[in-house]
Amino acid sequence: MRIGSAVQYDRYGGFDVVELVPQERPEPGPGDVVVEIVASGLNHIERFLREGGLRDRIELEFPAHQGVDFAGIVRAKGAEVRRIRVGDEVMGHAPDGGAHATWIRVPREAVMVKPTHVGWEVAGGLYLAGCTAVSIVRDLRLGPDDTVVVSAAAGGVGHIECQLAHDAGATVIALGSPRNHDYLRQIGTLPVVYGDGEETRIRDAADGRPITAFIDNHGDASARSLAAALGVDEKRFVSSEDRRDVEIRLLRAPAADHEVMEDLALLAKAVEERRVQVLISGFYPFEYIVDAYEDLAEMHSRGKVVVGMQPVESGARLDWYRSEKARDLRDRYAEERAPETETMAGGSASPS
Repeated sequence: MRIGSAVQYDRYGGFDVVELVPQERPEPGPGDVVVEIVASGLNHIERFLREGGLRDRIELEFPAHQGVDFAGIVRAKGAEVRRIRVGDEVMGHAPDGGAHATWIRVPREAVMVKPTHVGWEVAGGLYLAGCTAVSIVRDLRLGPDDTVVVSAAAGGVGHIECQLAHDAGATVIALGSPRNHDYLRQIGTLPVVYGDGEETRIRDAADGRPITAFIDNHGDASARSLAAALGVDEKRFVSSEDRRDVEIRLLRAPAADHEVMEDLALLAKAVEERRVQVLISGFYPFEYIVDAYEDLAEMHSRGKVVVGMQPVESGARLDWYRSEKARDLRDRYAEERAPETETMAGGSASPS
């Protein structure tokens, strides 16, 4: 197959500017590889970029192409490429965007061989969220004497930060909505609900341990004052703006940025060893990428949302993926059960 599709947009805007256009398989330059993409992750910051929210930081040339994370199979390589073969399974990043496509041509330095036991969906969505989490947690130098608060802890970056911090030996207090608390417990954190009284709840969860670091993924204006009230040193408070600076650097990191690929390799090893488990909460066929971004934009997805370029579904049932997501089904069931539980507690009804 040498004809595929690519996401393209010719102006800033919402989902209405996104279109899938035909794409021919590119030819590699001397130091390039051409990868047939199997899976590619979606990231909030890419939506902000498309909407024009980052035009003061990243200048786009139109028509622009979207997507930075990918995993796939090398189908062609340049004459100067070494230590990688046609047919190798790889993962990496697209320094100039364009990973939401059937094909991507990137410098050889932008890819690494995918570990055998890291699945396609995880590998395809790992780069931006994962390397952001690695950078933030590493800079905090967390250890067994630390207790760190992470907000938006079940999100794409947050759930990886939580696991990296836990792996470093820190106690992790995870701020999140009640619907995510069971999951947050599963990844080794102490979940705490947002809202009035959260400072007291955080202290109760800490059980006498001092709060030594705070990572704000939520973008809450009160996060800095909350961290200060908890006694966190300003130098160990990571704001959502700090996180965005990291993401912007990674979004256009050159292939020659070896630190970036070292971080990706470190993270892939942690995934392969099951010290970090990346949650894929939505996996969409590529042709439904707008639906995937709408899912992400609702801001309540756990983990990562990913598109697959070659889903097994034959196309006979194009709406197969629309079956209710497990997270939504569980929440809806809980809501339906609540009135029944209240009635039973009042004694006016008997259990069936």
